[in-house]
Amino acid sequence: MQQDTSSAHRKTAAPGGRPVRTVRPRRYLMCSPVHFDVVYSINPWMEPEKPTDAALAVAQWERLRSLYLGLGHEVELIEPVAGLPDMVFAANGATVVDGRVLAARFRHEQRAAEGPAYADWFRARGYDVHDAFHVNEGEGDYLVTGDRILAGTGFRTDRRSHAEAEHFLGLPVVTLDLVDPRFYHLDTALAVLDHEEIMYYPAAFTAEGRATLRELYPDAIEATEDDAAVFGLNAVSDGRHVLLPEQATHLIDELWARGFVPIGVDLSELLKSGGSSKCCTLEIRDAEPEAGA
Repeated sequence: MQQDTSSAHRKTAAPGGRPVRTVRPRRYLMCSPVHFDVVYSINPWMEPEKPTDAALAVAQWERLRSLYLGLGHEVELIEPVAGLPDMVFAANGATVVDGRVLAARFRHEQRAAEGPAYADWFRARGYDVHDAFHVNEGEGDYLVTGDRILAGTGFRTDRRSHAEAEHFLGLPVVTLDLVDPRFYHLDTALAVLDHEEIMYYPAAFTAEGRATLRELYPDAIEATEDDAAVFGLNAVSDGRHVLLPEQATHLIDELWARGFVPIGVDLSELLKSGGSSKCCTLEIRDAEPEAGA
């Protein structure tokens, strides 16, 4: 479902000036963490010597899925593949805009097989899938907001893939360089809240990136170091509800003040691999039906 830029989806003010937010039903793709484990290290959060609990990871993930369903969203499931412990992070599997699917191409060989697995899921359902020429890690580094795509680079996604995404997905791409290895994907440093509304951690970006974000989103919520360190920006918003780690207390207060309804979640097991709510959630933006269809 493509983001609607009409006035019907802009925020309105309630008595007292607090914005009134509108839920827009979403369609998500998720993958159960039945094979979750930390057996290699490709980011600063992953420590293979620490034990993991796959059963707890599944229970925490199930609560996230149940929250989506309870909020009225549709959740599709892809079958997890043994030997791919990070396949639970569905956001990395692809980027979907207007029914077109840009397949992921992972930088690290440990995750390479995830790209074809997600591409096959979409092809089996009739989607137009483009196999990427350059490394891109899906919605980990491509975040759709309003009429543009914010695109991260610096650690995973190849800068050259931004032009590829712009051409295939049909939206202008804004390049943002990441500089802190803890925030190796854009979705760990920035979250889309609604049409042209975001929250982000300034120190995760270059000075140029910070200037770009200030210009495009002068009213954005700026996260603190503490917010970012608990993956508070790895959040999912439906335009009203924002699902994020319950430890991100500053962000939660800011979201309430802006008229959003924050919902705290606990994905502590998956954080051992460097992921939270958004990492687990790939949005499927189908093509809008033609007028009169």
